[in-house]
Amino acid sequence: MKIYNPTTNARRNMTGVDYGVLSKVRPTKSLVRPLKKTGGRNSQGRITSRHRGGGNKRLYRMIDFGENKRDVKAKVLTLEYDPNRTAFIALIQYADNEKRYILAPFDLKVGDEIIFSESAPLKIGNRLPLTKIPVGTFVYNVELVAGNGGQLGRSAGSSLQVMAQEGGWTHLLLPSSEIRRVSGDSWASLGTLSNPEWNIINWGKAGKSRWKGIRPHVRGSVMNPRDHPHGGGEGKTTIGLKGPKTPWGKPARGVKTRKRKKSSNKFIMRRRIK
Repeated sequence: MKIYNPTTNARRNMTGVDYGVLSKVRPTKSLVRPLKKTGGRNSQGRITSRHRGGGNKRLYRMIDFGENKRDVKAKVLTLEYDPNRTAFIALIQYADNEKRYILAPFDLKVGDEIIFSESAPLKIGNRLPLTKIPVGTFVYNVELVAGNGGQLGRSAGSSLQVMAQEGGWTHLLLPSSEIRRVSGDSWASLGTLSNPEWNIINWGKAGKSRWKGIRPHVRGSVMNPRDHPHGGGEGKTTIGLKGPKTPWGKPARGVKTRKRKKSSNKFIMRRRIK
């Protein structure tokens, strides 16, 4: 964690990520692509996602979420920052000289060797099927469907815990406290993702949000009645409703949005604790 001195009002209480652990290199050219921005607008130029726009120009890093090159050792060349995600990424080079970007787990270091194999040792960064992982182990970048690439546990500091192995299924404890059943044939990487302090950062000033492409949010209570259900009234008044609503008049809090007959409901062993 990096703490700034209060040289200005905006800098007071401002904190940031310490990038001292990262390699001072530019991204690998063959593994980046241009990233087109929309500013929250559709093909007609109309805003469909509010509060988006601006932001620094970015290149998209091609991340190998599947990590499907099996039984070939890989060496970590660099640890890098990725503006498109909260976790750090690692550039690895396989024994046949192929290079790929992967999500970097916490405590992975430059020069470490990792391998993606059914017989891989239980070491941070290695990847193997869930059935081969002992109960109590923390994993990340977990496949929901075998062969589809990692979909669970991909944000900074996140991990899932293996709770049980039963009849070819693995029970996983998600960060949301939900327990979910996943096929034992799905693959997962060992460890916890890097940059765990990301969620306690104080951005300090509005300008930093603009760099990230986030435009100002305006409260509904200060709008006119025609612009928001919370708007209107003289001075600072209540919203005058039973509960808060979205700008389009839908209930905004405490409403269940998950479909009752969603096909994946049968894989949820325990709903998240509210």
